[in-house]
Amino acid sequence: MNFNVNYFLSVFPQILPYLPVTLFIAVVSILFAMVLGLTIALLRNNKIIIVDAIFSLFISLFRGIPSVVLLFIIYYGLPQIFPVLKHMGATTAAIVCFSLKYSAYLAEIFRAGLASVDPGQKEAGLTSGLSTIQVYRNIILPQALVNALPNTGNMFISLLKDSSVAFFVGVQELLAAGKMLTASSFLYFETYLAVGIVYWLTVVAYSWLQKQLEHKLSKPYYR
Repeated sequence: MNFNVNYFLSVFPQILPYLPVTLFIAVVSILFAMVLGLTIALLRNNKIIIVDAIFSLFISLFRGIPSVVLLFIIYYGLPQIFPVLKHMGATTAAIVCFSLKYSAYLAEIFRAGLASVDPGQKEAGLTSGLSTIQVYRNIILPQALVNALPNTGNMFISLLKDSSVAFFVGVQELLAAGKMLTASSFLYFETYLAVGIVYWLTVVAYSWLQKQLEHKLSKPYYR
């Protein structure tokens, strides 16, 4: 096998300028997904049958549709039904897609996190005179979010890699950069290996940061 080392090394400076686009999509999407997922988890935690059924359908739907199909529905399909969306950019469509899809996963993760907190703490908080909002804000949510952090981080890693499907609607991110390079060089192995290494190193860096955050946030709960 002929491996072009010089070309392989030259790929990195050409694709790295596209990394911020990938990170932007991933970070913004996970933030929206966390807000929506936590909202769904809190609403389902009230155990109202109709509300629970609606959000169960939401979760099933967005977890069941592949990312690329959902992206095509949002970017190509919705503007046909709602003409006002014809001016929606590809990056915006990608963020909407990933926010909806990953909020469905995070809703279940956050619900499990809420369930992991001893119900007696809520009762004790209410008995001491705190309102329900204060109990959740000061007692339940801090513990639930710490418990949910590892799985939330795993979701971000999945989203970071999943963001490559934004290439299919024309977003100029890492995979798109690799595709453009192969169109002129035809050196697929070297190019996509470099792209894969950039993704891998990004995940490694994030995993290290997540471990530091987990350690810091978990300190108050050490016994």
